[in-house]
Amino acid sequence: MKRARPAASGGPARRSTPKTLPPKPPNTGTHPLKRTRSAAEDRAVERLRRVCLALPGVTEKIAWGELTWRSKKMFAQMDTHHHGAPHVAVWLAVPPGLQEALVDEDPERFFHPPYVGHKGWVGVRIDGRPDWKIVAGVVRDAYDHAQAPARRSAKPSR
Repeated sequence: MKRARPAASGGPARRSTPKTLPPKPPNTGTHPLKRTRSAAEDRAVERLRRVCLALPGVTEKIAWGELTWRSKKMFAQMDTHHHGAPHVAVWLAVPPGLQEALVDEDPERFFHPPYVGHKGWVGVRIDGRPDWKIVAGVVRDAYDHAQAPARRSAKPSR
C-alpha cells in the first residue's frame, strides 16, 4: 500500500488510492438511478470513485439519481447521460476563474454544466480517453475549494 504524502499545497495529507472500493451507496431518493451504457463507462466511473474517495474525509451519496462526493460540502456530482446527453462526466465546484480557463482551453473535454454552471462549476468528460492526471487535479481543486472556509461579505460599519 502506498504511503500518504503531503499535498503539494501544504494542505492535509492525501490518502492512497483505495485498492478495493466500497459498494456504491443505496439510492434513498426518489429519482431513478442513472445508468452507464457500457463496460468502458463503468470503468471510468469506478476510476473517478477511486480518485474522489482517496481524498481525506470524503463521503459518497446518491442524490438526484447520481453519485455525489462531499467533504464539508458537495464538491462533485456524476453526470451519467444527464437528460440524454451523449457523455459521462463529473460536475465539479471549482475555484473562481478555473471554469472559464478550462472550457476555453479544451471545450471538447470541459463544459458549463446545467443547473450549476452559472455558479462556477465545470463539467469534465470522463468517457473516451480522459487524461486522468488532469481529472484528478481538477477533482482535487474542487475538493480544496469545498474545504475552504466560506467567505463572508463585508458589511459596512455604521
